[in-house]
Amino acid sequence: MKHVPTLDIRRYDSDRDAFVAEIGAAYREFGFCCISGHGIARELIDGSYDVFRSFFALPTETKMKYHVPGSGGARGYTPFKVETAKDSQYADLKEFWHIGREIPRDSKFADVMPPNLWPAEVPDFKRYGYGLYEALDQLGTRVLRALALHIRQPENFFEDKTDIGNSILRPIHYPPITEQNVPNVRAGAHEDINFITLLVGASAEGLEVLTREGEWLPITTEGDAIVVNIGDMLQRLSNHVYPSTTHRVVNPPNENARKPRYSVPFFLHPNPDVMLDPLDSCITPDNPRRYDTSISSHEYLLQRLREIKLI
Repeated sequence: MKHVPTLDIRRYDSDRDAFVAEIGAAYREFGFCCISGHGIARELIDGSYDVFRSFFALPTETKMKYHVPGSGGARGYTPFKVETAKDSQYADLKEFWHIGREIPRDSKFADVMPPNLWPAEVPDFKRYGYGLYEALDQLGTRVLRALALHIRQPENFFEDKTDIGNSILRPIHYPPITEQNVPNVRAGAHEDINFITLLVGASAEGLEVLTREGEWLPITTEGDAIVVNIGDMLQRLSNHVYPSTTHRVVNPPNENARKPRYSVPFFLHPNPDVMLDPLDSCITPDNPRRYDTSISSHEYLLQRLREIKLI
């Protein structure tokens, strides 16, 4: 039985060559890996889940105060059944919130990275929400160091390309499913847009990844493990050395369908002006260059947001 491996990131410091080889092999095979030993405090993760649950429990009219029409959901609240997986007939069964990077309002990226919204009804939302944002941003940087070495780049190759990245923390609430034979699933089959995604809270059933053999492989985590997967931007930059793998969140076939599900992915994005041209180190006779046109990460993001009906 295949399974997505769990690797302890502390081995990057103690057993670097072997760790880089193993994480590279995991991503080449699955586009997914589970990362343990990351050091993010359980109190921060649990506190974040508590404030996110408190927000989603608010009345709809209260939550809608933080919905910004026409913004593509860049910040604040996006209501139930809005996002739709590319080419899917049905909207996803979820509502979510977006927290972005705090940047100076005179930054050159201020026009595409708006200020955050913070719900006044949940006093600790900012402390926990942005604390988790920063912790996952730092962990993502550590993962990218290993990925850079695997494709024969300096370990800090990604750091000046993600230090002002348009990254998003997305607390998600999948409400209980109370009707029979609902055609929608909690999150339709899709690939992520960004460089890498770090998912806190994949302990609940439902997340599945599509293997090379065309089979759906369930992923659940144990202990402190965080699921980290490749997004389309890194797939493009790596000339598909790192595949962006299709995944979905299915409705549980048991009584858990009638329970809410919460998850918190962190979408680590490059800086808006990074060009997503395939790297020379990823172009070989066996893997010729796959893209002939240049595109910036921001242009690519807008293109994809249109496809999933967020703009």
